[in-house]
Amino acid sequence: MTSMTGGEALVAALAAHGVDTIFGIPGTHNLTVYAAMERHGIRHVSPRHEQGAGYAADGYARSSGRPGVCLTTTGPAILNAAAAAAQAYSDSVPVLFVSPGMPLRHPGRGNGLLHEVKDQSAAMAAVLGRSHRVTSVEEIPLAVAQAWTDLVSGRPRPVHLEIPLDLLEEQADVTVPGPVPAAARTPAAEAVEAGAAACAAARRPVLVVGGGAARAGDEALSLAEAVGAPVVSTANGKGVVPEDHPLFVGAGLQHRCVLELMDDSDLVIAVGTEFAPSDWWIGLPDLSGKVLRVDVDPAQIVTNVIPAVSLVGDAALALRALLERLDVPAPADAPERAARWRDLHRAAAREEGAPWLRIVSAIAEALPRDAIVASDSAMACYYGALSNLPLHRPGAFLYPTGGGTLGFGLPAGIGAKTAHPDTAVLVLQGDGGTMFTVAELAGAAELGIALPVVVVDNGGYGEIRNEMADRDEPVHAVALGRPDFPALARSLGCRGVRVEDAAELTGEIKAALDADRPTLIHVREESRAARGMA
Repeated sequence: MTSMTGGEALVAALAAHGVDTIFGIPGTHNLTVYAAMERHGIRHVSPRHEQGAGYAADGYARSSGRPGVCLTTTGPAILNAAAAAAQAYSDSVPVLFVSPGMPLRHPGRGNGLLHEVKDQSAAMAAVLGRSHRVTSVEEIPLAVAQAWTDLVSGRPRPVHLEIPLDLLEEQADVTVPGPVPAAARTPAAEAVEAGAAACAAARRPVLVVGGGAARAGDEALSLAEAVGAPVVSTANGKGVVPEDHPLFVGAGLQHRCVLELMDDSDLVIAVGTEFAPSDWWIGLPDLSGKVLRVDVDPAQIVTNVIPAVSLVGDAALALRALLERLDVPAPADAPERAARWRDLHRAAAREEGAPWLRIVSAIAEALPRDAIVASDSAMACYYGALSNLPLHRPGAFLYPTGGGTLGFGLPAGIGAKTAHPDTAVLVLQGDGGTMFTVAELAGAAELGIALPVVVVDNGGYGEIRNEMADRDEPVHAVALGRPDFPALARSLGCRGVRVEDAAELTGEIKAALDADRPTLIHVREESRAARGMA
């Protein structure tokens, strides 16, 4: 046992669990936490808003597979991070949100203490499912260990840990436990046998990979090759299977040809995916009686689609177990079948993404194979990049699928670059979403990171403008003027440039990847030159 303040007990416990980076903003109530960081070897990254801190921790977690940590102060600060917590929850991203709370003996009806919120723990629990308020200094390391098991076991969901502000200053003898080994979730043997039998009997299988397959890429690819299954991926599953593999059909399930592929298949192997409407924009096909579903969450495995065969367990372990029981050759025509559907998917993707194709192609030409792209909920991302920008590693496409929040891309890219300082990371977003978190450019400049930030400017909220027009209703409240984005970037310590053609965009991205600071690259979608790129 060691005597320390509650603030140091928190930092010591995080360090014991391998935390090397915290994203956050200091405040009056969390200063004892900041005082202990350097002693325990934890780096602090300073975003400019708590929502940005949450998105950065999310990007760190998605790209690395390790939990991210977001630290705020009390009340409004943690509520500022609530949108990021909701986004992490919707996409099953392991982020630990930590904040002080009102003192242990704070009056139940309140007394106007600084940053007072009626019940911030309840507010956060309503957003992310679990918020734990500790009641002693001695409990703090244990609470961190318990939260960590939630982050790394089963389906990863974010967790909020609230520490009463008086406990952060109080001193006590504490024991700091190390990480508790996560229990391996292996599917039941009879389920594996049923899954292997279904795979052996299939003549036209297809494999759908989601974000839950992110740490099972090798196994997913081996299974696809073993059974001769064409592969499609959700937005969060993009990159799980390299997109230049002969069996890969495409990323993005919103195209009608994907529904036709499902109809054509006699077995749909779904790994780590929700079958959520946020992926299947035009609705699900009839999948009755032909889905083999692999998911670590037993509740999720019967949500949206009821499978014929259920393998509840870790994706990598489940797929390895299936592979061990397969001994039939893959259909000889598997590559030709995949190529036919790939051509259909590519044609649909190019038609849908036509206004952004040359922008996306210019980005693809500039990026190395192992690049990471942090994208926003922007037309250039979900119509353009999702199905048309090839990526080849798990965690390579950071996209706010479930929550669909604006402002995600830039801070998520900062988080990814923090986790992978030697990897090319690019941010792609629209002008509307950029303004949600544009202040994070200042934090990125302070870090001195080489981060291209491509802003595709269509003069406002383009998707909502189109929806208003499609409904034959007045089009208003969607035009956002014309900020001088390059000048704004320069004022915040970054490079800022405007491009006029695709070749110039490729060159600027390559230069930005070697720069000593972030570079905002502005593309005006409706200008004459930009139309030549579209």
